[in-house]
Amino acid sequence: MKMYFSIASLSTILYIIIQTQSCTAEFSTEDCSSLGFIKANLLCSSCDQLKDFNLEQLIEHCKECCHNDESATNEKKYARAILEVCTCKFPAYPQIQAFVKSDRPAKFPNLQIKYVRGLDPIIKLLDKDGIVRDTVAIEKWNTDSVEEFLNTHLEKGEDEDRSYLKTNQI
Repeated sequence: MKMYFSIASLSTILYIIIQTQSCTAEFSTEDCSSLGFIKANLLCSSCDQLKDFNLEQLIEHCKECCHNDESATNEKKYARAILEVCTCKFPAYPQIQAFVKSDRPAKFPNLQIKYVRGLDPIIKLLDKDGIVRDTVAIEKWNTDSVEEFLNTHLEKGEDEDRSYLKTNQI
C-alpha cells in the first residue's frame, strides 16, 4: 500500500510540473502553423474573441501563439526575407503568382524570390547574420496581405532611407 501511495504522489508531482511547463511554454512558429495560427500576425485580443464564436477550446492554444497587443506597435523587424515558391504551383496560388510577377517585390530590396520545386509558398524571415528566425506560410494570402506583411516586418532598405539623394530636393 505504501508503494502505491508514493507512485501516486510521484505521478501527481510529475503532472504538476508538466502543467507548469506547458503554461509557461510558448509554441514555435511551426507548432502554431500546424494548429492553424499564423504566429507572426496573431494578437492576443483575437484569441479573446474566439468565445464569441463558441470556439473556447481553441483559446488555450491561441494564447500560446499570440503576441500582446501592446507590442503590436513595436513589431519585430527582420533584415531580409526570402519568399519561396514553386512555379508549378502558381495555378493553385494565383495571388502569390500575381505578387511575384508584379512590380511589388521591387519595392523591397531586401526581399529575395526563390523558386523551390514542389514547395507551397512561404516567407522566411532572416536576421542581419542571415539566420532564419521565422517562417510564415502564405498560401492563403492575397497580394495586399503579402505586401503589408513585408512592410510591417522588413527593415527599411538603405535605398528607401536615402531616396532623397535621388531627387533634386534639399
